[in-house]
Amino acid sequence: MKFLPFLLRNVFRNRRRTLLTVTSIAVSLFLVATLLTVLSELNEPPTTPDSALRLISRHKVSLANILPIAHKDKIASIPGVKGVVGSMWFGGVYKDPSNFFAQFALTTDQMFEVYGDDLKLSDVEKEAFLKDRTGCIAGRKLARRFNWKLGEKIFLKGTVFPVDAELTLRGLYEGADESSMFLHWEYFDEAMNNASFCGFYVIKATSAEVVPIVAEKVDALFQNTTAPTKTETEKAFVLGFISMMGNVQLLITSICSGVIFAIVLVAANTMAMSIRERTREIGILKALGFRRWHILFLLLSEAIFITLGGSLIGSWGARLLYSNLDLSQMTAGFLQRFYVTPETLTLCAIIGLAVGIVAAGVPAWQASRRPVVDALRRVV
Repeated sequence: MKFLPFLLRNVFRNRRRTLLTVTSIAVSLFLVATLLTVLSELNEPPTTPDSALRLISRHKVSLANILPIAHKDKIASIPGVKGVVGSMWFGGVYKDPSNFFAQFALTTDQMFEVYGDDLKLSDVEKEAFLKDRTGCIAGRKLARRFNWKLGEKIFLKGTVFPVDAELTLRGLYEGADESSMFLHWEYFDEAMNNASFCGFYVIKATSAEVVPIVAEKVDALFQNTTAPTKTETEKAFVLGFISMMGNVQLLITSICSGVIFAIVLVAANTMAMSIRERTREIGILKALGFRRWHILFLLLSEAIFITLGGSLIGSWGARLLYSNLDLSQMTAGFLQRFYVTPETLTLCAIIGLAVGIVAAGVPAWQASRRPVVDALRRVV
């Protein structure tokens, strides 16, 4: 602690350079924290007690292939199945193509049993929705996005299917995902002239222990049919869907590596300039009795103070900013949450510490080993 005043004086001796260096590191670590949080959210989608019991059964070949609605009753008869819902992506356009949000046509007989607390409605709204075949429910965040009110008419222009939907908003639900809309599958099927198909089935198991057993039994039941299935947990389904975008983890890791490498170059240049300007001063300190490790410690501490300070400002700035933004609304529900975790903050701090050591290591080591006479002669 006795070297702290001397350390701070050297750090701020060139305030403009220090400020610019801290700012560049803060911006870089803000970007790193953002990318790491995106990766974390994609690899660990939010789960709830109800979602842990849900399975998604889709066509074995591709998600684009459809399944017959007759599968629903057969799945419901499997031991360990508490409820099953047929689901079909509608994909309509509301006013403008930029107004994207998730829309699903669901069979409603076991809909609220399958989704449980992830789809909470008042009894009045639930009854109104179930009685109205042209009714729909929407998440509260989605309703706020478009300023929808109960009873409002919502028109969706069909794009995936050659049908348009004129719906009445009957309820606003609360849950883990409040950025989606649900309508009656019966209404969709009638508009499609009783095609009797759906995209996938949402299955709720009676307990966590029977989840893998139910998945095996569902796939075995349709193994030799014209529409075989692939059944997996809801979390695995979401991760599989995300994997269709490509190797996101490699992309984000590559970008973070490039950013960190750039930070090292910036910090190394700053420290090299600072140490070169103080060659005579370092020689005087050694002449006054400072040992090599004293010099090394002081120079490394200066670099760590700058890089660690910048990393803390950038990472904690990201946490503060994203905690006050509704990213689920801004990304149309693609990211349900955006929380910079303590693990990410710790990793950013470690990166800042490592950058300081790497950037100042070589010039600080060389300066600490330079003879006193040589240091004075190089400047005089």
